[in-house]
Amino acid sequence: MVNILKMMKQAASMQKNMETLQADLAGRTVEFSSGGGMVTAVARGDGTVAEIRIDPKVVDPADVEMLQDLVLAAVDGAIKGARDMAAAEMAKLTSGLGLPSM
Repeated sequence: MVNILKMMKQAASMQKNMETLQADLAGRTVEFSSGGGMVTAVARGDGTVAEIRIDPKVVDPADVEMLQDLVLAAVDGAIKGARDMAAAEMAKLTSGLGLPSM
């Protein structure tokens, strides 16, 4: 019975820590650029895109496909970076609990 109470306390503590971490991650950002810095996307740790910056030099009405590719690459890279950051922080939180990694 003591082990169950201990596990319940650990679970409650971990839930509180996860909520704190999620709020922290929502305030942290990851930046990724494509096209040699011509397009930059910024993603938050919660996986949402916070900002996209496009250098006016890359805007060519005759080559919209290139701009689309650069934006897509920048956004994909930023979101991947945000996911990696969140996974690393979650791994720190759950280490030592014997839980599988998320």
